[in-house]
Amino acid sequence: MDLALFVKLVLSLLGLAALAGLSLVLIAPLRRKGLSAPLFKRFRAVLPHLSETEQQALEAGTVGWDRELFSGNPDWKALLATPPACLSADEQAFVDGPTETLCRMIDDWRIAHQDFDLPADAWQYIKQEGFFGMIIPRAYGGLEFSNAAHSAVVMKLATRSITAAVTVMVPNSLGPGKLLLHYGTEEQKNHYLPRLARGLDVPCFALTGPHAGSDAGAIPDTGVVCKGRWKGETVLGLRLNWDKRYITLGPVATLIGLAFTCHDPDHLLGTTEDLGITVALIPHDTPGVEIGERHNPLNIPFMNGPNRGHDVFVPLTHIVGGERGIGQGWRMLVECLSEGRGISLPALSTGAGKAASRFTGAYARLRRQFNQPIGHFEGVEEALARIAGLTYQMDSARRLTLAYLDQGEKPSVISAIVKYHLTEKYRRVINDAMDIQGGSGICLGPSNLLGRAYQAIPIAITVEGANILTRSMIIFGQGAIRCHPWVLREFTAMHHADQAEGLRQFDQALVGHARFLMGNLGRAFVRGLTRGRSAAAPASLAHRYYQTLAWMSAALALCSDAAMMTLGGSLKRRERLSARLGDVLSELYLSSAVLKRYYDDGEPEADYPLVRWALQESLYRMQESFRSLYRNLPGRPLAWALRALTFPTGFAFSEPSDRAAHAAAQLLLSPSNTRERLTAGVFIHPDASERSHQLEDALLLAHELAPLEAKLKSLRRKGSLTSRTLSDLAKEARQKHLIGEAQFKQVERYLKQIDQVVQVDAFSRFGDEQPAGKSAASTPPPAPIRKAQS
Repeated sequence: MDLALFVKLVLSLLGLAALAGLSLVLIAPLRRKGLSAPLFKRFRAVLPHLSETEQQALEAGTVGWDRELFSGNPDWKALLATPPACLSADEQAFVDGPTETLCRMIDDWRIAHQDFDLPADAWQYIKQEGFFGMIIPRAYGGLEFSNAAHSAVVMKLATRSITAAVTVMVPNSLGPGKLLLHYGTEEQKNHYLPRLARGLDVPCFALTGPHAGSDAGAIPDTGVVCKGRWKGETVLGLRLNWDKRYITLGPVATLIGLAFTCHDPDHLLGTTEDLGITVALIPHDTPGVEIGERHNPLNIPFMNGPNRGHDVFVPLTHIVGGERGIGQGWRMLVECLSEGRGISLPALSTGAGKAASRFTGAYARLRRQFNQPIGHFEGVEEALARIAGLTYQMDSARRLTLAYLDQGEKPSVISAIVKYHLTEKYRRVINDAMDIQGGSGICLGPSNLLGRAYQAIPIAITVEGANILTRSMIIFGQGAIRCHPWVLREFTAMHHADQAEGLRQFDQALVGHARFLMGNLGRAFVRGLTRGRSAAAPASLAHRYYQTLAWMSAALALCSDAAMMTLGGSLKRRERLSARLGDVLSELYLSSAVLKRYYDDGEPEADYPLVRWALQESLYRMQESFRSLYRNLPGRPLAWALRALTFPTGFAFSEPSDRAAHAAAQLLLSPSNTRERLTAGVFIHPDASERSHQLEDALLLAHELAPLEAKLKSLRRKGSLTSRTLSDLAKEARQKHLIGEAQFKQVERYLKQIDQVVQVDAFSRFGDEQPAGKSAASTPPPAPIRKAQS
């Protein structure tokens, strides 16, 4: 047989095989019998049965832009059409009025070193002005603020006092108020919500215990259905026993929201004994409740402590939602947490980033070494660029998430992304700020604007879902199922009670999944060849970034499918692989938020350095996550294939360039509209003796004197002046009549202000500070007696 005939025969056989395969796919009965049914049978046999708790977790919350990113072909028009989160006139007035007043009332140094608590007048003001009732409707006496307003209030307070911010944010986040709004009976709402709105009741939510932290589904605390005495009558209720810790506002709470597992051993409610996780409202003075002790979370003295209950009896009417709320606690927790952790901690983290941008940027312009501001050194510039770029990114993600929340969404995956990444970026920003500030950052005192934010970092990292768990298990673990257009349908079909109907649904989902996979395979490869240029994108100064993000979206979709198909259920146990895919999804969301914010602001060219730095940083991180994924996938041929398909021309991204970093850093060193937009919401004290006020005044004067300083340096270079320091140059220039007396006085005033803002607090003695919660009357805070040069 000659070679040509042989080639024709091989091609004919391949064609027949392809035709047979195509017929199997296109002809539904053949496909269902030959392909879908065997797969369905195999998967159904090996997949574990979903518990009710797992099913509720999968179904809780909503998906939106995160699904677009997972699709491999995000619709940028839909993103840009999303209405931005905005404050109403009343909400802005509250931020500018009561919130500003509360910031002026509190002295964070006194709170942390003497009183170990907010002052009594601040507590009263918080209650009287409705800070605890921001999310409660006006019909119940609350403020009925948007999520954007809630975030703005917490963010501003965080720039003044972490203790105050946490105190205000918790009642408006996961707790009795939010649970009652969504799930309470009318009787419960009418009774409790007006009291919560006016501060007559202080709420806390008791979820975490010694043996149930991140694994909240394993709550050991119990409520047994039984009969008991309540207000002189025998009623059907619950006998509760619990042991909780880390409960914010617990030591001063009058109303405890309690999560526990409900049991009905005597079948008083029906035939089922284990009724599932349930939430009830317990007044603090109910017999058997132990409450009032305090933890000391890293000397950030917000109210936090344990509480316990021993044989506490309450009627079934205390269950949130009444008897119908039994067993619905996990759904309540997951859905409310998806809202709360998308607001509070992102607001606190963004507030810390804004404060660092505002105050450390000013400090870097004013602090001088080697006869120039330290902010002009490239090493410091690198840190300043991270502070500026990450703060812009944090605020962008905060704003986009609020936009979705204010539309009624409950974005469980997005809230996990912003909780994890914004608290981690808060850590990076404050660490960079501390490096720049040096001694002035590490010496605590009334003048230190960063120390408390630095101390509070591990608290933000730990609460509302520990960050390690959130990254390694939740973001991609939940996102892969919820955001993928077909996986949840396949999963649901395989657990369908009717096997025949389940097979039919599985077959439909399988076909859709196959088309999705092949579409993203081609899309990822073509976009990889063109480095994104083949993707459609809006007309914008950031046009190329839209295209490269579309490329990364297609790469994520392809790699996610490949990992899930080859590793199956073991991907859940391979947490590092899952985390890397989650990192790509997260960076895609953060980058989308940056583009959306830039669009909403009208694309000011002056802000573009922040956009460029943030997007270069995110693209590099995505690329490195992909590289790490390819290096560690157990199937090496698959890893090589994915690498060739997604990055066919090689890895394209690098860390932000020196040029990009320089441009971003410069925006923090002088007053500008961009700096104002970036740090909007930061509290600046009106008292001229306060460090935040001093930094602002000195920076403004530095900006005014910049031309004069440049003139003096130019005269020195020409040989007209011989002195080195700015002070001596000014004196010499005045003596030689090169500058006037008024200009000399201006330089003197400027240098005096610089001397003021670089000082740190020093004390005559350190008092024997009492543990948190004890009286500090005998140990007043050490009074500053002198200033030490930083």
